[in-house]
Amino acid sequence: QVQLVESGGGLVQAGGSLRLSCAASGTISRINVMGWYRQAPGKQREMVASISSRGTTNYADSVKGRFIISRDAHQTPVYLQMNSLKPEDTAVYYCKAGGALLPYDFWGQGTQVTVSS
Repeated sequence: QVQLVESGGGLVQAGGSLRLSCAASGTISRINVMGWYRQAPGKQREMVASISSRGTTNYADSVKGRFIISRDAHQTPVYLQMNSLKPEDTAVYYCKAGGALLPYDFWGQGTQVTVSS
């Protein structure tokens, strides 16, 4: 089992920055990839960024050049540095952990990010 706890959300003006953190506990040795997803009201949940255990990163086109995903050497915490925020970035942001040896993907409880114009 893996437990994920997100933090760092809040209210920020357009153009501002926030950093989200996701702390994992449990059988973290079985995690192969961790990622950030977001879900805005009335929209489907979408992938924002991910990072593998080898450090390979992947970003949604909408956040490339503005967001940076990173992690500590021991896989956790995983961070999402969000710069040049836009109102359309407003959503609940979720952390996800997955791995071939895990029975399923694990999700955090989510943290609200609101960007005012």
